[in-house]
Amino acid sequence: MKSKRIACIAMAGLMAASLAGCGGSDSDNKDTTADAEGIKSYADIQLGTDFTDLSAEIKFYNNRTDMDSDDYGGKNWKQYLEDFNKEYPNIKVDVITDTNYADDALTHLQSGNYETVMCIPAVDMADLSTYFMSFGDYDTMSSLVNYSNRWLYQGQVYGVPLAATTQGIVYNKKVFADAGVTDVPKTPEEFIAALKAIKEKNPKCIPLYTNYAAGWTMGAWDDYISITATGDATYKNQKLAHTKDPFKNYGDDTHAYAVYKILYDAVSQGLTEDDYSTTDWESCKGMINNGEIGCMVLGSWAYPQMEAGGPNADDIGYIPFPISVNGKQYASSGADYCYGINVNASDDEKQAALVFVKWMTEKSGYAYNEDSLAIVPGSESKISFDGVDFVADEAALEGEEDYLNQLNSESELNVSNGGNDKIQAIIEHAANGDMSFDDIMAEWNQKWSDAQESLGIEVTEK
Repeated sequence: MKSKRIACIAMAGLMAASLAGCGGSDSDNKDTTADAEGIKSYADIQLGTDFTDLSAEIKFYNNRTDMDSDDYGGKNWKQYLEDFNKEYPNIKVDVITDTNYADDALTHLQSGNYETVMCIPAVDMADLSTYFMSFGDYDTMSSLVNYSNRWLYQGQVYGVPLAATTQGIVYNKKVFADAGVTDVPKTPEEFIAALKAIKEKNPKCIPLYTNYAAGWTMGAWDDYISITATGDATYKNQKLAHTKDPFKNYGDDTHAYAVYKILYDAVSQGLTEDDYSTTDWESCKGMINNGEIGCMVLGSWAYPQMEAGGPNADDIGYIPFPISVNGKQYASSGADYCYGINVNASDDEKQAALVFVKWMTEKSGYAYNEDSLAIVPGSESKISFDGVDFVADEAALEGEEDYLNQLNSESELNVSNGGNDKIQAIIEHAANGDMSFDDIMAEWNQKWSDAQESLGIEVTEK
């Protein structure tokens, strides 16, 4: 077995190697639940009543640098903390944000000196208890928090979602309407036709903006290959690892092939920016708000940012990704980043962190304000797709929790795990015309098959 298989952190390259030996041998027999440590659990905390006199200082590390600004279009971190301190005046929360969060968070964990509360990065499931305390068992937490299976391992929940997203396309409604596109595209062919109509009507408008240069935005395309493209809640975490040639052409505009081909076709047909290397993440928000961009393939988390990008918030909309499975459209839904609490924090810090996380989840309004799907069961959400089923990925089978991470590391494809390079390569080859789409997919299939063989993962799905 190759060393990549036992990497603690499911990341390609040096980061994976550097953390390969850090796994949870010290915590294998350690109960990291709040109750076991004499701390009042997430489920038992009564907000507004319990711990209003608790004095503690905690740090919260996250990726939302935009919320540091007083000019943020929504409620910013300062305002949330002011409201929190009205109820908990002696719990000081220091917010630390990072533009390169996905990578830097892993470095923080590696150092051993990491924040009290942080958004859980791409760690192996088996290593969760090494770094984070459990919020409680799944039966309890699932009744309190939607998508609580995101960081579920051996019956324990290690993460509570800040927000939950669905996967679709953020677009300028006026640009589409002016181009005569009044029906929401439901197939790849209809979507490409819509992009062509936009370019014909307004040559100065970029029909589909790739955000190539940002890098991390490219990985968004991976999020559409499971439920959205298959309608199958078990596909990503239970079937993909066992599937032979998952990037093949299924012949019906479904599965991963159809998702990635939309991008290849749009680039090769001149329906994206003229020079992909010059795209700019921050600038794109104002560009789409002002009608200079038709649409972008991004999770629903991006929707409020594009609304806040200029004076035309009402022109911004969010529609399903253009794939139909047997005439039906599906949208995957699931947790975005999740709060994790440092297992090595002091008892007072852990208790304060639990209070803060529960307050942010149940009382702050954060999920609603950020156009999230509902985190608390039965609460309100702004996002809805007519005639589209929202479906959440089912958890991996017991004993197979790290199969996808292992395959990602071994194949270096990193599906839904920061696999930006491979999506950027689609754009490069499409723009340069030096590699056909089918050849790209054949190369990926070979890498996947080689990884399955190397790791001894049985192929049971055709």
